[in-house]
Amino acid sequence: MITSYFPRYVALFAICVLCVSALDTFIASVYEHAVILPNRTETPVSKEEALLLMNKNIDVLENAVKLAARQGAHIIVTPEDGIYGWVFTRETIYPYLEDIPDPEVNWIPCTDPQRFGYTPVQQRLSCLAKDNSIYVVANIGDKKPCNASDPQCPPDGRYQYNTDVVFDSEGRLVARYHKGVESTHWKRSKCITMTWKQRVASCCPN
Repeated sequence: MITSYFPRYVALFAICVLCVSALDTFIASVYEHAVILPNRTETPVSKEEALLLMNKNIDVLENAVKLAARQGAHIIVTPEDGIYGWVFTRETIYPYLEDIPDPEVNWIPCTDPQRFGYTPVQQRLSCLAKDNSIYVVANIGDKKPCNASDPQCPPDGRYQYNTDVVFDSEGRLVARYHKGVESTHWKRSKCITMTWKQRVASCCPN
């Protein structure tokens, strides 16, 4: 399943390279691993249990990030579903999601982890990027509240997005990509938009 998404990651990677454009040349790393999956359940787990699983996968990613940085890489792209896997329903994925703000907010989760609520995964990814002076691309989940004034708002009052994020070498959130994936637990997007700090690239139809 991971490899089936690889072409999308190549496209994302190509855009991420723009963040390193100040360099004449750069070294990039693309990494995959056997994801540690949660137990299949129809009952949502606690946030603590969800974080425990995610930290196990981030432990694996941490070793890869450190190795890539030691070998001179400027950016590392980590796997699709690489932090919590894919065996979920809309309800059971919810404890794994965090509120991911627009990159325009100029946020380094590693040094200001509570600014947007409970965001331990973003904090850890930010610290991996900052501590190793490398750009980190990762796939996590975003949640956004909505209400009845929005005709597309789901009955549970929230949108859930399959999301790619990029942290720069200082740990700053510089990109958030809500992917146009339709499944049992993600909101269908009418268009796909990549939001970079200072600019927006969109493939929405005219």
